[in-house]
Amino acid sequence: MSAAQQSDGLANWATGLMEALGAPGAGLAIALENLFPPLPSEVILPLAGFAAGRGDISLFGALLWTTIGSVAGAFLLYWAGALLGRERTLAIAGRIPLLKPSDIERTEAWFSRHGTKAVFLGRMVPVFRSLISIPAGVERMPATTFLTLTALGSLLWNTLFVLTGYALGENWHAVSDYVSMYSKAVVAVIVAAVVAFVAVRTVRYRRGDR
Repeated sequence: MSAAQQSDGLANWATGLMEALGAPGAGLAIALENLFPPLPSEVILPLAGFAAGRGDISLFGALLWTTIGSVAGAFLLYWAGALLGRERTLAIAGRIPLLKPSDIERTEAWFSRHGTKAVFLGRMVPVFRSLISIPAGVERMPATTFLTLTALGSLLWNTLFVLTGYALGENWHAVSDYVSMYSKAVVAVIVAAVVAFVAVRTVRYRRGDR
């Protein structure tokens, strides 16, 4: 299936939710996008704006429910991280090849310094917007702080794309074409970072074995 067909399929799915549930349908789609990052918000949000411009849902409802959906999806991941906890995270890290508990400890130190900025700004970065909720839960960031930062970051991101879709009308899909390049660049950086980490750690392990 081509990327265009996937985008059309997602648009039809999101449209079906909004036709059945109204603005809460857009919120449900965004909540699922948070839980399953391959679902792109850059398709769902402009489509919600287009639906508002067409009068199918209200603009306020689109903004409200997509933000509620963002917060709800993020909180489920936060809760999963809190259930996982620090001790289980360290135990899992000890079983993963090339990963060490000290890597988790360094991540904890980084999160203690930059966690609030990461949660807020992370809402505007594809893939990372979902993943950042898990360490926030593991580190037991106060729930009120997490929810406030997530709501503010999500509101900014959602407002940008919903209003863009509202303004573009029938051409709402144009914004997804541009943002998909941004998303692909983020994924490429993540993949490159993982590959570099594995390569460096493999070399170090081999030298250690010798």
